[in-house]
Parts: sequence; C-alpha cells; structure tokens
Amino acid sequence: MNVYKNWLRPTLFRLDPEQAHDLAIDLAARTSDLSFVDEALRRSTAVRDPRLRVDLDGLSFETPVGLAAGYDKSGRAVDGLSALGFGHIEVGSVSRDPSDGNPKPRLFRLPEDEAVIVHYGLQNDGADVVRSRLLKRRTSTPIGGNIVKTNRGIDAPAESADEILREYVDAVRILHDCSDYLMLNLSCPNTEDGRDFFADPGNMREMMARLAEVTVQRPLYLKVSPLGGDEALEQLLEAVEPFGFVRGFAFNLAPGVHASLRTDKRVWGELRGALAGKPVEEQMNDRIRSLYGRMDRSRYAIIGVGGVSSGEDAYRKIRLGASAVQLLTALVYEGPWVVKRIHEGLCGLLERDGFGSVSDAVGVDVG
Repeated sequence: MNVYKNWLRPTLFRLDPEQAHDLAIDLAARTSDLSFVDEALRRSTAVRDPRLRVDLDGLSFETPVGLAAGYDKSGRAVDGLSALGFGHIEVGSVSRDPSDGNPKPRLFRLPEDEAVIVHYGLQNDGADVVRSRLLKRRTSTPIGGNIVKTNRGIDAPAESADEILREYVDAVRILHDCSDYLMLNLSCPNTEDGRDFFADPGNMREMMARLAEVTVQRPLYLKVSPLGGDEALEQLLEAVEPFGFVRGFAFNLAPGVHASLRTDKRVWGELRGALAGKPVEEQMNDRIRSLYGRMDRSRYAIIGVGGVSSGEDAYRKIRLGASAVQLLTALVYEGPWVVKRIHEGLCGLLERDGFGSVSDAVGVDVG
C-alpha cells in the first residue's frame, strides 16, 4: 500500500497548495534536527549502486536525480531534503535582494494532469540570508545555487540593463563560496521583466563578459527558455562559446499553458503562471534532444527537468542527452519515496540495456 497516496496526500490536498508546500519545508527542516528520524529516513530511501554515480566538472553526484529549484527557495531545509536520497539539491531561485514574490494565490494543483501552475514570482529571502544558511549545512550532498534578478513587483520602475546585470553578478559573488555549482536563471516565466531580456544575444554576451571579470571557480550552468526553437539554441551556444566557465544548461518552464490538459479549461483558463509536471515532459525532452545534438558534448552537460516521476522518465531524458535530471512536481503527487523508486527503476533499465553506468547511456538516442 502506498502510504503517501492513500493517507498523506489526501490530507495535504485539503490544504491550500502553498500552505502544504510550506508545511513540507518546515517538516524537512525539523527532520534533520532529530537524528533518529533522519537516520531512519535515510535508510528507507537509500539505493546505493555505483552505476548511478555521475561525475560532472569535478562534482560527484551519488545519483543523477536531483531536486529542482523552486522547492526549497531559500535554503531552509537542505539537510532534511538530502535524506530523501537526492544526488544534488538546487536552492532558489535566489535574488540579490529579498522578494515577497507575486500576490497570493500563486500555486495551483491540477491533479488530473499530475501538474501544477506556478506563479510564485521568485519569492525568496535574499542571497545574504541564503548564504548564511548554506554555510551552516551538514549534508555532503552537492548544493546548487540558482540565481535570478530580484522581482520587485509589477509597480516597480523598470531597471536598466546595467542594473539587471549588476544584480546577477552581485548574487554570484555572494553565493559563490557556499554553493557547489551555480545555475543562472535567465528566463523566469513568472515575472514580466525576466522573460525576454536574455533572449537578446547581446545581453547574454554582456552577462558572460561581466561574469568573466569575477573568478568563477564553480561549475556554472544557464537555465534558459524552452521557447524560440532551434535558432535560439544556436544563438545561445554562439553567445557563450568564448566563456569557458559555462559548463552546461537546463530548460526553464515556459509562461502560460503550452500543452493539452485533461483538466477542464474552466479550472485553469484564467490562472496566471507556468505549467509544471507531466504535461511539459515531451516539450522538455524535445529541447534536450535538440540542444544535445548541437552542443559541444566534451564541454557542456545538460540537466534535464520537466515531468520526471519514474525511472522510465529519467532514463528517457538521459538517453536524449541529459547527464542528470531534476524533479519537483513528482514530490507533490508521488511523495518523498518517489526518489527511491526512480533510482530502482533506473538500475533496472541500465541492467536491461547493458549499460555499466548512467553516463554510458547519455545521448544514445541522439547519436
């Protein structure tokens, strides 16, 4: 019997989605302070198999399955969340300055589609507070710092290009030494001014040039829009090619709903935000395939995001070119032991297809 689906999820789904999410973060934060609970949870989620190990840019991930940014927005619960068996945890998105995000309600469940619509608007406690928390962490699980520009609200005056770029650089400086890798969120779907700025190759090049003046000693990844087609990917690769500190990419959610849903449109048609979960899986897989087919595979890696809730889902992204994957919505619908099930499923699929490791399977369906 699935305890989460039969008992815990019905209780959580009676709560407002954001309230349930906050409760989960509070529980994870407290779990790490109760050693007997933490140890029991780690034993119940552990899948130790050397085939799952992934090495990227000097970082060793015990498994390729990570927690995506958006779950622990301000680094409050990384120790507790690491007990679920993740190979890495990405915190954020974190801006230089604190942000309250968008007005509530800003998180909506679509259970028929195993999806959510997210309109948080980059709520977080700010880079200085997050840094202080990450420096105190006990977990050895690699932590990524997802960095973004501060959302100051729809009524705030527009910021100049110089101000936007300076904010990113400032946040990189603050989070650099407390993160194992950095992910620049260059395409937030939930703020008006965060969507299109870096679609301009000139802005992208200027961002990279400014970062080149900072001694970036952590692997740096770029989280970019899945929209724009193959031409946008070509422009991205051309813009970052001179900057060797850029080590890979992930795709962000797209604003709005770009998928067919089972849920009646009357439920979601007026909601603002980005769709996340199973319905975006094929769109994200297509982008992974296209990027992997164009990029320098000896230099870059892809972290695959979007619709991962099973070993088969993770394996598909890996075969299309992802060196690691991340999940978030699966925790809402499948619960904390989904990570273990994905690991077990991956091991079975690697065994079936004769691969000695996850890395051996990366990109085999692209050629």
